[in-house]
Amino acid sequence: MAEYKDYGFSDNAPSHTFTYLEGPLLSLLDKNSNQCILDLGCGNGHLVNYLLTHGYNAYGTDASENGIAIAKKAHSDRFFLQDLSTGKLPEPLQKLKFDTIISTEVIEHLYDPEGFIDFCKSVLPQNGEIILSTPYHGYLKNLMLSVLNMWDTHMSPTWHGGHIKLWSRNTLSRLLTGKGFKVTAFKGCGRLPFFWKSMIIKAKFQ
Repeated sequence: MAEYKDYGFSDNAPSHTFTYLEGPLLSLLDKNSNQCILDLGCGNGHLVNYLLTHGYNAYGTDASENGIAIAKKAHSDRFFLQDLSTGKLPEPLQKLKFDTIISTEVIEHLYDPEGFIDFCKSVLPQNGEIILSTPYHGYLKNLMLSVLNMWDTHMSPTWHGGHIKLWSRNTLSRLLTGKGFKVTAFKGCGRLPFFWKSMIIKAKFQ
């Protein structure tokens, strides 16, 4: 994944998985249907470790060598370096049957989000589920950013490895449905309704 940047992961930071996402994410999971979970773009492993403590079977991959090195300190057999350009999971994970992919605050950084979803499809079985979170952008939030002249700070061009895709509920849903998924749940997370920091969309592969 050539466009990936190392985001300076550390042992004590929750990576890009912010704590306001944890509860909503957990509410979308069920141990009966989400039995083998892949966190794609896991950073320092924060979310996988969170899921493990709640009794879920989870693994994580990331393109950051630094992030994976940190993640392995807690569970060395759960985290692997990932190169999406190969079109394959790391070899130790290829024998596992993942029924769920979670990817938090990743898709807004990618030049090729359609290729990313294609990769997810190659991993998931029929009726497998994908759960994506990304910063929320909708009419009211975008209007507020404009009225308050906050776009320069919100989308600073000097932000190394920053967001290059701005997703709304509609655009992310269209991406998923266009790739053969059926959207089954939506949650706004953080702040007030329609001014959310992020959104979570859950979809099933048809």
